[in-house]
Amino acid sequence: MKTKQIIYLMTIMGLLAIASCKKESLLNQSPPTALSQASYWHTASDLQNYANNFYNFSDVFPLYTSFSSLGIYSVDDNSDNMVPQTPSARLNGQYTVASNSTYADWTEIYDVNYFLANYTKVNATASSVAPYVGEAYFFRAMLYFNGVITSGALPWINRPLNVTDTAFIYSPRLSRTVVVDSIINDLNKAIANLPTKSAAQSQRVYKEYAEGYLARVCLYEGTWEKYHANDVFGVAGQNGAAFLQLAATTANTVITSGVYQLDNVGAANGYFNLFNQSSYTSSKEVMFWGAFNTQTGIVTYWQNYFQFGSTGTNNDGLSKALVDDYLCTDGNPTSLSPLYQGDDSLAHIFANRDPRLRQSVFYYGDQVVTNGPPSAPTVLFTYPSLVGGYACTTGFQIRKGLNTTYGQSSGNGLGGTDGVIYMRYAEILLIYAEARAELGLATQSDIDMTINKLRDRVGMPHLNIAAIPTDPKWAFPSLSPLINEIRRERRIELACEGYRLNDIFRWAAAPTLIVGKQPLGAMVKQFLTVVPTLVVGTNIYVNAQGYIEPYAKVTSMAAGYQFNVNRDYLYPLPLQQITINPKITQNPGW
Repeated sequence: MKTKQIIYLMTIMGLLAIASCKKESLLNQSPPTALSQASYWHTASDLQNYANNFYNFSDVFPLYTSFSSLGIYSVDDNSDNMVPQTPSARLNGQYTVASNSTYADWTEIYDVNYFLANYTKVNATASSVAPYVGEAYFFRAMLYFNGVITSGALPWINRPLNVTDTAFIYSPRLSRTVVVDSIINDLNKAIANLPTKSAAQSQRVYKEYAEGYLARVCLYEGTWEKYHANDVFGVAGQNGAAFLQLAATTANTVITSGVYQLDNVGAANGYFNLFNQSSYTSSKEVMFWGAFNTQTGIVTYWQNYFQFGSTGTNNDGLSKALVDDYLCTDGNPTSLSPLYQGDDSLAHIFANRDPRLRQSVFYYGDQVVTNGPPSAPTVLFTYPSLVGGYACTTGFQIRKGLNTTYGQSSGNGLGGTDGVIYMRYAEILLIYAEARAELGLATQSDIDMTINKLRDRVGMPHLNIAAIPTDPKWAFPSLSPLINEIRRERRIELACEGYRLNDIFRWAAAPTLIVGKQPLGAMVKQFLTVVPTLVVGTNIYVNAQGYIEPYAKVTSMAAGYQFNVNRDYLYPLPLQQITINPKITQNPGW
């Protein structure tokens, strides 16, 4: 396709994206259908209507319906936390180069740039314009950060292109440090323009959330530059320290703002009950979330989460590796604690463990469905759904995110109304602790106001940085005990919420956690008497030690995941993009 045709297509697609969206919830509203220079840019309402479209960008605020029947709690299927029925092509080194697609959301970036090029035409007070300008900068930052995560370095396009902008059209990829600096600049502009949470409209981005997102970006890039410094994905002359310092500073700004605190501290099943609420309006912890939306007689989006207990889940399960990482109630790992009763049964595995484990995995007698049709009994969990449709792959069947009310399960009707969480204050605490530890600056006071706050919620012992026991099973023995324990805490607190793959990649940890690994589940012997159709070697397979091995019959997994550490940390760029612009070079290894 010729360059002129491509630019026109981008322009048309951008305008159509603005004009054609359905009028749904705030996250799915759209600007007016008729958009022109002469008729549109007049009032602050015009800006609001245009900015509504940003919330509908597909890769920014995905809803449950963007995922499987476990909603957002299946996103960790792409990591070592969960084991889907089919191995991840990316983890197994099987991803291929596409011939015709894109490597960033250029149409959506165009939409934002078009707004930023025209908003000054509006005749309105600065205070009425500022929130929507802040939103534009925020969303452009999000779109570019998504591109950095998946593709690495990018061209930086900060205006709506036309056919005469050849310098931009044929621009090369900038250093990822420069791109991230530009993302940070956009976020700082967003923070300067956005209202505080107390002054913001419901379900619109606001200052403190943008600060939290800035901390997320800086932690990601700081650790990426630090741990990839000596491989093909590193950034010349950079060690990540500046980004890590900004991550710590910004996270601390959010912490000391006093706007947030953890929910359900000390409450029974407090951790479990974080993830099954229809509204988080009153939450002190959930920083941004997406609401279910209905119109009279019409379901616009249903929250696609269902569990059938012992008759079905989503063809996946939690990994043994994740389950093994939960501490015992004395604060020691299973390798050291006298409280650990072994892993020959779910009862022994769950005994004396961090309560977050028990609140994340189904156990015998748990409620699966309540409030069913008249006279229908409460459905209780009797055993993992190890065979048949929607089977659990590991024996560790996910419970996190479950709402037991009959009408809240999409398997029983139109679907539930649970909100979708996009950022929790818990993440900010973890960002601050990790950034400070990576800089070698973490103090006991830092840990007390972060990691130990998370442990207080579930009644776990505090982490004492002067007396961390040496765990012989630490994944990162070459790193400090504190970094190992902060990484463990992050894995446990954020399990199945979609963070794990990015963590593995920014730590350059695939050689330790992925390469050659064969995901495992629970010991199968305990299930043979309770799952009547289970036959080892026929419909379930185990390793020599008797642990469920879901990929035992997958030929490509015979030697474990075949992730290529010199290639697979980034996706390849589509061949068409490189053909159109020869200055766009391919990612390493592709």
